[in-house]
Amino acid sequence: MTKFVIRRLLQTIPVLIGVSVLVFSLMYLIPGDPAQIIAGEGASPQTVEQIREKLGLNEPAPVQYLKYMKNVVQGDLGNSIRSNRPVMDEIKARFWTTVELSFYATILAVFLGLIAGIISAVRHYTWSDVSIMIVALFGLSMPNFWLGLMLIQWFAIGPDWLPDFLKMRASGWGDSWRQLLLPVITLGTGGAAIIARMTRASMLEVIGQDYIRTARAKGMGERVVVYRHALKNALIPVITVVGLEFGGFLGGAVLTETIFAINGMGRLTIDAIRTRDFPIVQGTVLIISFLFVLVNLLVDISYRFLNKRIDLN
Repeated sequence: MTKFVIRRLLQTIPVLIGVSVLVFSLMYLIPGDPAQIIAGEGASPQTVEQIREKLGLNEPAPVQYLKYMKNVVQGDLGNSIRSNRPVMDEIKARFWTTVELSFYATILAVFLGLIAGIISAVRHYTWSDVSIMIVALFGLSMPNFWLGLMLIQWFAIGPDWLPDFLKMRASGWGDSWRQLLLPVITLGTGGAAIIARMTRASMLEVIGQDYIRTARAKGMGERVVVYRHALKNALIPVITVVGLEFGGFLGGAVLTETIFAINGMGRLTIDAIRTRDFPIVQGTVLIISFLFVLVNLLVDISYRFLNKRIDLN
């Protein structure tokens, strides 16, 4: 296990280097001069040139990249062009809000997806199965921004006849569940639909195996057969999807945080792109990429706990 974890951690290094090269290259291909943005619209060419010299923007791109990565390895992501504060401090102030939102969305998606998928598989080709799959397809087809706006319209703005206990807050992120529920539903609905469809497909494949028929022939109860034997083996591809979904939620939080005015990393990224604050964009993308790789490493390790016969080598 230790060798596997070390090997996978080493494999993440070229992935993160590739991401950093891609982000660094794309940000420098976007029109706009960071030095001119810092100096302001009315700054003289001499002032702009001094800032460009100070930031090292006159040096060749490979040299700039190597210096940037040297600082990244030391935990320094540079300073924000807009606020002149360290990028790491800007991200720290927003980091846990985005992780918390993604975590709650994952919990909701797994809870709804597993229940729907199991019911659909156990009662396959019945009205329950068809109804659940239609709802899952509908959830999968809805864009996050549209669902978020509809939830705000129905449960935060109106209608007048809606009982008070169903009225939620349309913006912000805090301790009240009325602030958490709408953004979590907006972000988690699509993931729940994907997990439901994957759970159904995986369960149907496992239920048809010989050892499931043998368990039933031995007189085991249907619940024992489904939950102890079938579900445990069917969860392996589902957990893969859960890991990918959590990574997707971290990236998908960009729209959700913007719609609900949540001060997370997603909104920070959008504001940074709008103002061409390149260091912030590079820093947030690198952090989200690292989290995505880390979550998938944990998913790979969890395979062994679900099935001891899986060879991690």
